[in-house]
Amino acid sequence: MRIVLDTNMLVSGLHNPDGTPGRIVDLVMGGRIQLLYDDRILGEYLDVLARPELEIDSSLARAVVGYIRLAGERVTALPLPADTLPDPDDLPFAEVAASGAADALVTGNTKHFARWKEQGNSVLSPAQFLERLT
Repeated sequence: MRIVLDTNMLVSGLHNPDGTPGRIVDLVMGGRIQLLYDDRILGEYLDVLARPELEIDSSLARAVVGYIRLAGERVTALPLPADTLPDPDDLPFAEVAASGAADALVTGNTKHFARWKEQGNSVLSPAQFLERLT
């Protein structure tokens, strides 16, 4: 399965490896899920995971992002209209999902992608994704 993983899922997965997002990160790291990304998404992953208040081990963060860079699929994303989503910071995730023909965009903030989902795109919560995967 080919997915785009919102940054909040990566953060949650690294904070709580036993939770649902942690299981998704494990599936990515185990090569069972193909993660789609572009430079903007990798940059956001690195930036957010390095925030001191999140207390994520920097070597773990670099290793995870490094693995994503090597094992994931880099997508050259075509732009979507600026009004596709209410928060322009979420646009790269939708653009990569659309351009890369992702099976789903997985996020803890499905409300942020409601309009895009209404257009027929697959936006799943972590629980919905794991249910669909099995």
